[in-house]
Amino acid sequence: MNHAPTQSGARAATAGRGTRTRELVQSAEHYTARTYSPLDVVVARAQGTTVTDVEGREYLDFLAGYSALNFGHGHPAVLEAARTQLERVTLTSRAVHNDQLGPFARDLCALLGQDMMLPMNTGVEAVESAIKVARKWGYERKGVAPGRAQIVVAAGNFHGRTTTVISFSDDDEAHRNYGPYTPGFVTVPFGDLAALEAAVTEDTVAVLLEPIQGEAGVIVPPPGYLQGVRRCTAERGALLVADEIQSGLGRTGRTLACEHEGVEADLYLLGKALGGGVLPVSAVVGRADVLSVLRPGQHGSTFGGNPLAGAVGRAVVALLATGEPQERARVMGERLHTGLAELAPLGLAEVRGRGLWAGIDIDPRLGTGRECCERLAAHGVLAKDTHGSTIRLSPPLVITEPELERGLAALADVLRAMARR
Repeated sequence: MNHAPTQSGARAATAGRGTRTRELVQSAEHYTARTYSPLDVVVARAQGTTVTDVEGREYLDFLAGYSALNFGHGHPAVLEAARTQLERVTLTSRAVHNDQLGPFARDLCALLGQDMMLPMNTGVEAVESAIKVARKWGYERKGVAPGRAQIVVAAGNFHGRTTTVISFSDDDEAHRNYGPYTPGFVTVPFGDLAALEAAVTEDTVAVLLEPIQGEAGVIVPPPGYLQGVRRCTAERGALLVADEIQSGLGRTGRTLACEHEGVEADLYLLGKALGGGVLPVSAVVGRADVLSVLRPGQHGSTFGGNPLAGAVGRAVVALLATGEPQERARVMGERLHTGLAELAPLGLAEVRGRGLWAGIDIDPRLGTGRECCERLAAHGVLAKDTHGSTIRLSPPLVITEPELERGLAALADVLRAMARR
């Protein structure tokens, strides 16, 4: 593995790389809008927990596409479902039925113990759809006066970057200079049940929360918080909408993160891992009396519910129905958090998380989260920084114990090296 020194800036950072890497990074910089600041790694192939760059270097993937790759790269069951369906039919639009959507919807609802689902594509489409459904339900079923529906959200949230969603984001980079903003949202501190209860009024149609906040740094709320939110919404006649796009589908050691608190939401938002790392697949899943407010022509998607997505989604649900991914996330997650606790004296200010998901805060005296991720890449491990000093770790659920130990050893080496500077 090449342990070239870390440098800032794409051109400077690729100075020690091969010509092919430099060319591809420069091409991406020149021809694509700079909405990301990626590490200087150009992936060409991937399998399981490992990705290989264009120069043949291998890396352990400790990010897993922000949980989109819960089952690893190229899971054979998912790929087989996709290959088979590619030979049959990939898209029909919803103008006609297809033979994959019905079984996919049935199996997904059975997995979650819910009544009905609305198929979409990306995670943020599921969020936008749930906002529309909650408002329509509020007007037509709860009796909220026209134009007065409110949705309570949490500070530090990340639900995507569409105009409506960034209207209630407190991330300045995502929010600033995109106004005028969509009204109808009330923000309260995450984990503060009293503040949430005070914010819920007769005009509140829903509370929209991540059971564990991912982009914020894998923030786990206090014990009993989700139960309190569920109790409050039930008493006040509002919906509980759980954004499980990152936390769901096995990541935390349960099918849904809400299950750790014994909480059942009215609507669940799923995405990322639902597409098995093959294509975007998302869904709003929940109560029939809520989702049935939608009628033909009132909402839709050209690609939502397409047969290729249905086939891939069914393969993902079949994997989860065995319970094996969830159990693996639980067992390997225990080892991950034990290992991170052992590394705390090397410069970890805080470690949070659940299952195979962790947010670690680097002591700012050592350096930034970005610098730590660049050094980890030089050690053959890919991770992602957020909010300055925080790093998120979310390896695929198929990771082996030796691979996990390799990742932890690399992090230990990086922390020691940063402390010696």
